[in-house]
Amino acid sequence: MKKLFFILLSLTGIIFAQNNNPEITSDEIFHHISYLASDELEGRMTGTPELYKAADYLKKEFESYGLKPFYDGSYFQEFPFIKKIELGKNNKLTISRGKETITVSQKEYTPLPYSDNLDVNGELVFAGYGISAKDLNYDDYANIDAKDKIVIVFRNQPDTKNPHSKFDQYSSLRYKTTNARDKGAKGIIFINTNDKTDDPLIELKYDNAAKISGISAIQIKRNLLNFIPLNDLQNQIDSTLTPHSFLIEPKIIVNISTDVIEEKGKSVNVGAYIEPTNDKYPNQYLVIGAHFDHLGWGEQNSLYVGKPMIHNGADDNASGTVGLLELAEKFSKDKSNLDRKIVFISFSGEELGLLGSAYTVNHFPLPIENAVAMINMDMIGRLNDKNDLIIYGTGTSSIWKSLLDDKNEYDFDLTFNDEGFGPSDQSSFYGKKIPVLFFFTGTHSDYHKPSDDTEKINSKGEEKVLNYVYDIAKAIDNAPAKPDYISVERKETGKMGGTKVYVGTVPDFAGDVDGYKLGGVTDGSPAAKAGLKAGDIIIQFGDKKISNIYDFTYALGNYLPGDKVNVLVKRGAEELKFEIELGSR
Repeated sequence: MKKLFFILLSLTGIIFAQNNNPEITSDEIFHHISYLASDELEGRMTGTPELYKAADYLKKEFESYGLKPFYDGSYFQEFPFIKKIELGKNNKLTISRGKETITVSQKEYTPLPYSDNLDVNGELVFAGYGISAKDLNYDDYANIDAKDKIVIVFRNQPDTKNPHSKFDQYSSLRYKTTNARDKGAKGIIFINTNDKTDDPLIELKYDNAAKISGISAIQIKRNLLNFIPLNDLQNQIDSTLTPHSFLIEPKIIVNISTDVIEEKGKSVNVGAYIEPTNDKYPNQYLVIGAHFDHLGWGEQNSLYVGKPMIHNGADDNASGTVGLLELAEKFSKDKSNLDRKIVFISFSGEELGLLGSAYTVNHFPLPIENAVAMINMDMIGRLNDKNDLIIYGTGTSSIWKSLLDDKNEYDFDLTFNDEGFGPSDQSSFYGKKIPVLFFFTGTHSDYHKPSDDTEKINSKGEEKVLNYVYDIAKAIDNAPAKPDYISVERKETGKMGGTKVYVGTVPDFAGDVDGYKLGGVTDGSPAAKAGLKAGDIIIQFGDKKISNIYDFTYALGNYLPGDKVNVLVKRGAEELKFEIELGSR
C-alpha cells in the first residue's frame, strides 16, 4: 500500500511539473512536503545520500522556475563537517602498582569523545568530583598538586539529593576535563558514582564541539580501582559537601594513550537567484532561506526514546524548505516588478549547529555587505487555530515592526522577538550585520521525534503564512532604501558562577579550529570596545587556555562584571593581546 502511495505521488509530481502554478497553494505545499518528508529520504541527515537526493530535488525545482545557479555557475555549495568519531588503533591503558602492571581491556574503559590524542603517564591522584567553585566555597583541587598527574574524578556532583542544587552547573564532563587541564593534569579518569549499578561506559558520540587540547580523558569501570575505597569516599563527600582529595599511595603510575579519530564528511547547500528585469539597484539583493536537513534516524538531537526510527521532519524543516520553493516560484513570475535580486538558499547542517549557513556567509559569491536583509523560515507548517505567528529579529531594523503590522491582512496574532541571534540560520547572517526576520509557527510535541510527519502539516495555514512572507519580501525588495541595521544586545553569561557576565561575542559554529572562533561581535559590547572582530579566534581568556566555545563559557564563570581580563586572540597569522572590561546583564 505504501509503495502504491509513492507511485501515485510520483505521477502527481509529473502533473505538477507540467502545470506549475505560480501562486502559492496548499496543494503544492502538501505535494512537496510529502516527498521531502517521506521515508524514501530517511530524515535528510546532513551529508547522507538521502540529503543529496533532496538537494537534487530542490535544484530541479529551481531550474524549472527559471532561477539561475547562485554558486559560481552551480546550484550546489559543498562544505566540510565532522561526520562522526571513532576509536583509532592507538588506544591503550595500563595501571602499574609496584612491579605489577595491568593492561586494561577496551571493554572496561573508553576514551571520551572530546579527548585529545596523546600518550601520557603520571602518578594517580583522587580529585573527588573535579569541581572548583568559588561561589560554593568548594574546590576539589585545593589541597592537592595535580601538575603532571592523572586525576580520578567522579561523574555528576555531590549534592544530587537537592533538585535545585547549585552544583549542577559544575557537573559537565567537559567542564571537569578543562578544569583538570588548567590545574596541570595530563589526564583525567572518570568513574561512575555508586548509584550506577550496571556501571555503564559513556557512548563515543560526537558532541558538535572541538576537542579539549592538552589532556587525555577516559572513563573506566569502577572495579579497576578496587584499591581505592570509592564508596566510602563518595559517601563522605556527599554527606558533608566537603572535598576529600589526595595523592594515592603507595605510588601508582597510569599510562594512557588516546586516539579518537574525527571522520570528515561533506554536505551541501542549494542556492539560486532571480535577476530583476530592471537595474534599479544592481548591486543589492535580498536573501530568503530555510534549512532542509533533519535528524535522519535520530542519531543526534532526537527527543525520542526507543528503537531507531526515521525522523521525517515534516515541519522541521520540510515546511520551511517548501516555503522557499513556493516563494521562488511566485517571484520568478514577477521579475518585472522586482527592484533587487532575490537569492534563495536552502541550508544543510542546521541541526548540527548552523553549519551550512555559517559556511555560506563566509564563502558568499556576492559581497555580503550588499545584502539588504535575510528572511528565514523554520517550522512554519503548524499554524494553530489562534493564528499564532512568531517572528524573531523584529528589533534588527527600525522598519520591521511597522512593516509587519501593515502587511498583516491575514489576522495573524503576531509575537515579536527583537533578537537577531536565535535558534536558526538567520543568526549567521545577523552576525554579518544584516537585518533579519525569522518566521516560526511554534514548537509542538512532535518536535525532533519520528511523529513529525506530513499528515500533521496545516498546508492551508502554511499557504497563508507564505503569502504574508511574500508580501513582506516584496515590500523589502521594492523599498527605496535598504532597511537600516540595528545591533540588538545579545548577552552570553558565565554559567559557572551565579553572576551574569556580558562579553558580546557571537560564535562561528562552523569554525573547526583550536580555540573559540568569533562569527561576530555585538556593536558597543565589551568585546567590540576592546577591539575584537569577526573571524578572531580566542585562544586564551585570563589564565585559561581556550580550545572551544565550552572552554570560553567555563572561563567566564571565574569573573564578575567590571573585571578586566587579558585575552589572547589569533587573527590571521598574528597573535594579539586585548584587555576586555566585562559587562553585566
